[in-house]
Amino acid sequence: MRGLSRRGLLGLGGGAALAAALGSAGVGSALAQAAPLRAPGSAKLVIIGAGAAGISLANRLVRRMDAAQITVIDPSAAHHYQPGLSLVAAGLKPASYVVSRTTDWLPAGVTLIAAAAAAIDPVSRTVAAGGQTVGYDFLVVAPGLVLDHDAIEGFSLDLVGTNGIGALYAGPEYAARTWKAAQGFAESGGVGLFTRPNTEMKCAGAPLKHTFLIDDIAGRTAPGKHQINYLSNSGALFSVPIVSEKVRMLFQSRNIAAHYNHVLTGIDPGRKLATFATRSTDATGAEVAGTTEMPYDYLHVIPPQRAPEVIRQSGLSWGDKWTDQGWVECDKHTLRHLRYPEIFALGDVAGIPKGKTAASVKWQVPVVEDHLIAAMNGTEGTAIYDGYTSCPLITRVGRAMLVEFDYDNNLTPSFPGIIAPLEELWISWLMKEIALKPTYQAMLRGQA
Repeated sequence: MRGLSRRGLLGLGGGAALAAALGSAGVGSALAQAAPLRAPGSAKLVIIGAGAAGISLANRLVRRMDAAQITVIDPSAAHHYQPGLSLVAAGLKPASYVVSRTTDWLPAGVTLIAAAAAAIDPVSRTVAAGGQTVGYDFLVVAPGLVLDHDAIEGFSLDLVGTNGIGALYAGPEYAARTWKAAQGFAESGGVGLFTRPNTEMKCAGAPLKHTFLIDDIAGRTAPGKHQINYLSNSGALFSVPIVSEKVRMLFQSRNIAAHYNHVLTGIDPGRKLATFATRSTDATGAEVAGTTEMPYDYLHVIPPQRAPEVIRQSGLSWGDKWTDQGWVECDKHTLRHLRYPEIFALGDVAGIPKGKTAASVKWQVPVVEDHLIAAMNGTEGTAIYDGYTSCPLITRVGRAMLVEFDYDNNLTPSFPGIIAPLEELWISWLMKEIALKPTYQAMLRGQA
């Protein structure tokens, strides 16, 4: 293999060295170093969401605000390391691998309201949650997104793990149940359908990872007994053209059938039939909408994904795009709201062309931090987010491609000359399987 060998990596100290390298590598790494400017203690900051984005920002800001007045609003007692769900759903990690307590990551001095935000009033600058109304000078919305399982007719979460149905996105318990269904498929054989929704989504590489992993495991378990099908929502397999072409070539070499412009709309669990909305073109080049049914022995469901209802009802969403999804209207480089300059969006809920991954959050948080601190001091921030997104795209157990790109679909490798981004490498797998979690935890603590 090209790049670092196992021996070379071990010479660098193995996973610990990788974690340290990941903590400082990537575009925008200079932004991770806090500027010396501090914020006066009078500003009141509310952060909606205690996921990767909200916790990371809170930890960074308590070190920058002289008398921190930070309120975090989130109902979840458990914090989920979401990049690990793909590993759980392939039987490579237990469900407990991705679970910790939210309070373990929040810094001292921050006020936690353990409830969901019920209403946001950007005019009066208040947030209602847990029977309280909290005023703010600055607001950061980072509540993540919601999975619209109800949009798939015939589907419910209690089906996961039974009758060949998986849904790893729904959380640790469901990822473990997904492995139960996938394992049965790997052992018995049959037809596998792997889907992707027709909305923006967190970690768009996850559907491909699950497809590759189950194909690899099934091929080792019962060779020649499986027909793997990937149902893409569009005419491509990935949003970055060069990556899409690489995936197409890998699919072709492994006899994975790609079906384009197929969106899952319903299932019949008893008959094991999936219904898809399809698009094609006729002889005149006109687009033709249709439906088709496909039988399955294993079906992986990823539902449409949208902003939480409180965001969609707040008036903070885009009015002219993503109208069915409700992502927050913001400048794609500063993440600042275009109509309410005291509001910023972070993570999955941000209405930007890329950036629904933990790696994106790592580079978004310092940008919002920079502009927040500057605003608290009556100046303008200078940091820019260029759309950096990273996806350790697993292609089989023990191999992955470290795919990194920006808003313009340029590949932006963190280790040029060492890790080729479109090669299936053991070191890229190691980053996903070993090094990524400690790097993620360092990010939560505001240290990466």
